[in-house]
Amino acid sequence: MKLTLIHPCVGRWAGDKQYIRSWQMEPLAPASLAGLTPADVDVTFYDDRLEQIPFDEPTDLVAISIETYTAHRAYQIASEYRRRGVPVVMGGFHATLCPDEASMYADAVVIGEAEGQWDAVIDDARHGTLQRFYRQANRPDLALTRVDRSIFAGKRYVPVTLIEAGRGCHFRCEFCAVQSYFDATQVRRPVDDILREIRATKKKGRGFYFFVDDNITSNFEEAKELYRELRKLDIRWVSQASINAAHDEEFLDLIARSGCQGLLIGFESLDRKTLRMMKKKFNTMGGGYEVALRNLRRHHIRLYTTFVFGYDFDTAETFETALEFANEHRFYMAAFNHLTPFPGTPLYERLEQEGRLLYDKWWLDPRYAYNKLPFRPKLLDPDELQRLCVETRARFYSWSNILRRFADPVNRSTFFMARNYPLINLMMRQEVRQRDDMPLGDEGWSGKLLPVTG
Repeated sequence: MKLTLIHPCVGRWAGDKQYIRSWQMEPLAPASLAGLTPADVDVTFYDDRLEQIPFDEPTDLVAISIETYTAHRAYQIASEYRRRGVPVVMGGFHATLCPDEASMYADAVVIGEAEGQWDAVIDDARHGTLQRFYRQANRPDLALTRVDRSIFAGKRYVPVTLIEAGRGCHFRCEFCAVQSYFDATQVRRPVDDILREIRATKKKGRGFYFFVDDNITSNFEEAKELYRELRKLDIRWVSQASINAAHDEEFLDLIARSGCQGLLIGFESLDRKTLRMMKKKFNTMGGGYEVALRNLRRHHIRLYTTFVFGYDFDTAETFETALEFANEHRFYMAAFNHLTPFPGTPLYERLEQEGRLLYDKWWLDPRYAYNKLPFRPKLLDPDELQRLCVETRARFYSWSNILRRFADPVNRSTFFMARNYPLINLMMRQEVRQRDDMPLGDEGWSGKLLPVTG
C-alpha cells in the first residue's frame, strides 16, 4: 500500500509557480502521521508550499491535515486526487471543527487527534472500507505519538526542529480555536519520549527547537519536570506561553537554565474591558503586565508578543497605545493582527448571532483574501482596521526601530540571539505587506471542487 501525505499551502496568486518561501518550517502533522503509519506502508510526502504536487503519481490513499486558512487549497488538492479515483482522508483543526464541510470533499474525516485512530484508517483503506468519520470518545495517550522526520529529506526548511511536549490549553479565550478543538484541556507526552526525540535530532546537528505546544504553562508541575531534564541536554529552544508563567519564579529560573531563548506570549490587548470580553482576564494577574515583564527581563527571556485588534472598544488610538507599549519594552518581535473569527469558536458564534460576519464561510468565499477582515467591527471600518494593522507593523519594523530594539541588552544578551536578531527582524519587515490580499487556495487552479456523492 502507498500513502501520500500532503501539507497544503494557504494560497497563491494565478501564475505563481512557488509559494512565498520565507519562514517555512517543517510541518509536524505529516511527520506525526508518518510515525503512526505501519512499517509496511510506503509513505511519500509533498509540501505544497515548496513543490508542485505530482497528482498523476500512483498512490492508494492521500491524507491531508487542514487548518481554516488552508481548507480551500486542501479541497482543491482533494478534488484533483478524487477525480483520479484516489480516496482522500482529512484531519486537523478545521476538519475537526467543521467535519460536515470537510466530508463534502474527503472520503473520510478524522475528528480529533490521530493517535488511537490512525491504525483503523489505514486498515480500512487497505480493505476498501473507509468510514465517513473517525472519532474517539476521549483524548488519546500521547505515549502513542511517534514522529518520522525522514519524510523531510531533500526539502529546504528553516533549521528549526519542531517538537511537541503537550497539546491543548486550559484557558478558554473566546477567539481561540485551540480551546474549542481540545475542549480547554491539555495532555502531555511522557518526558522520556521527548528527551529521546531531542537526543535523536541533536545527533543530526539540530540544536535549536521550537516547542509547538499551544501553552507550555498548562500543567506547571509536569512542565517543570521536563525543563529540569532539558538542562542536561545543552539545547536552545523557544515556545508559546500564557503570561501567568511570568509570575512563577521557579518556572522562569528552570526555563532560563534549560536553554529557553524566548517566548511567544499573547498580550492581545492593554484594555481590561477588552481582556474580559476575550476571556483573558488572567493576563492582569499578579500585578499585571509591568510586573510580568520585569520578571521575564530579569531572566533574559526575549519576547515575541502578539496584539489583536477588532474588539468592541478598539479605536485608532488603541493601535498607538499598543505600539508605544511594544516600543517602550523593546520586544524582540511583535505582531499586530486583526481579530479573526475561526469556525467552532465562541467568537464566531457570537459574531454570527450578532449578524456581523461579512461572508458566509469566509475561508471559502472567493471575495475574501488574506489579511482582510471577515467581520464588521463596532468602532472602525473593516478596511481602516486592516490598514492600521499593516501600518502599525511597518512602524514597529522600521529601520530605526529595529536598530533601537537591537540595542536592548536582553535582545542581545547571547551571541546566538544577537546574531539572529537582524535576520529575523528583516524578514518580518519584508513580510509586513507581502501577503496582503493573497487568495486562499490556488487562484490559477482551473478545476472545480469535486463534492463527495452518495
